[in-house]
Amino acid sequence: MSRVQLALNVDDLEQSIAFYTKLFDTEPAKVRPGYANFAVAEPPLKLVLIENPGHGGSVNHLGVEVPDTDTVDAEQVRLAAAGFAAIEERDTTCCYAKQDKFWVAGTPNGERWEIYTVVADSPTFSATAESGSTCCGTDVSATDQPAATAGVCC
Repeated sequence: MSRVQLALNVDDLEQSIAFYTKLFDTEPAKVRPGYANFAVAEPPLKLVLIENPGHGGSVNHLGVEVPDTDTVDAEQVRLAAAGFAAIEERDTTCCYAKQDKFWVAGTPNGERWEIYTVVADSPTFSATAESGSTCCGTDVSATDQPAATAGVCC
């Protein structure tokens, strides 16, 4: 199943979890320091909350979660044929998950869209500094901390 992802910056994670639990009548699928996500069945939505004090109420990034890496590949080919550039990230750690994904580059309004699949759970928010990896399109080589500390990321 594919579903749209909406990643929001929030000022207070616990308060936001309480609100969205009631709004969508569902408990979070994952809660970690500075981070929570909801797998909402109806409407199909992956809601990601990133604690980022002072930036609450703003969109962090948008995405489409797809069921597997083959679908990530197919979407990347489809969008390339339509003239969209991509920033590819395979076997990356982001948002407490191992992921295969790509970012749509050059959106007209600067919004960040990722097409991704979760390959496995991860005990860490992002990859280590040595890997030179990114998380949610942002270089995280300087930190392996959650968004509340790093200031940006999913």
